[in-house]
Amino acid sequence: MTVTVVDCATPHTAEVFFRGPMWVDTTVPDVANRNCGKAFPDYTGQPIDGSPYTMTYLVDADQDRTSANPTAPGTLICLVEGANGRPLTGSARH
Repeated sequence: MTVTVVDCATPHTAEVFFRGPMWVDTTVPDVANRNCGKAFPDYTGQPIDGSPYTMTYLVDADQDRTSANPTAPGTLICLVEGANGRPLTGSARH
């Protein structure tokens, strides 16, 4: 996957709001949703429920989950998107 960095003044699909370490062998959805969910209100100034945003995540790791070292570190990347599916204009950061 390729990610293009753009200025927040330009319409964009998503915005990174949190990055943190994550072990490749963890239960990815549980850990990602917990960590992204904690960081979301700090970044946007509002809870996810009832906000005009939704969140998703990526995990950046240098190996796949079937390699010989499943405990390799990775990076959790949390993204905020428009809940209506439209591009964001401006930053979601409060």
